[in-house]
Amino acid sequence: MQLLFISGPEIIIIFLAILLLFGADRIPEIARGFAKGLQEFRRVTGEIKREFDESAQDVKKDMDQISHEVKDSAQDMTGEFRSYIDDAEITRDIKDVSDDLKG
Repeated sequence: MQLLFISGPEIIIIFLAILLLFGADRIPEIARGFAKGLQEFRRVTGEIKREFDESAQDVKKDMDQISHEVKDSAQDMTGEFRSYIDDAEITRDIKDVSDDLKG
């Protein structure tokens, strides 16, 4: 993205063109309108940024909640899975398979 930079002579040329097009008596009115438009633009962009930030925070809260719920569910499932499995029985099965492979 290329930024627009205006140097001193270019500003003078633009000012003279405005002076010729609109006349000296309308320049203050045009400047006030431009300033109000710029102020309104800044206000609106500030509101948009604020709404975007609020939405992003809401999404982050939702994602944190979902993450917490998933972790809780995973811990619950792990506990339930371990309650169904007898570690001693698994060790015995592994030993039996190992013995079968050796002999």
